[in-house]
Amino acid sequence: MSKTEDFLTKQEETEIVEAIRQAEMKTSGEIRVHLEPSTGDQDIFERAMEVFHSLKMDNTKQENGVLIYVAVEDRNFVIYGDKGINDVVADDFWESTKNLIVSYFKKGEFKDGLVAGVLKAGEQLQKHFPWDEDDTNELSDEISKG
Repeated sequence: MSKTEDFLTKQEETEIVEAIRQAEMKTSGEIRVHLEPSTGDQDIFERAMEVFHSLKMDNTKQENGVLIYVAVEDRNFVIYGDKGINDVVADDFWESTKNLIVSYFKKGEFKDGLVAGVLKAGEQLQKHFPWDEDDTNELSDEISKG
């Protein structure tokens, strides 16, 4: 098995998907988690942007998709938010979410870090993109892998 396959157990993946569903109950924002072994020679932000587009996360009605991209073997990750989010939030909007995830990752608690990050992202998105009764789940909640 690759390091990407060993990164999370099936149960841990289920818990992360459940966290995504919980977070999205409070916001019209869409949150995804993507795991890959490595970015290769590419900059992590550039690779996250490619994955964001390949997952069609740029097609949400309010341009409010968020990708937590993890390069497992590189031991690195990035939070990539769509244009609609970046247009209305401060430049350091994702810093507290990133720091929260890092605090868990440093202890090897990858599932807990992703769950905490997803829930915090949902809280932050709720301020600018609250859920309403017309909201539909525009993107899959499942973890994608590359």
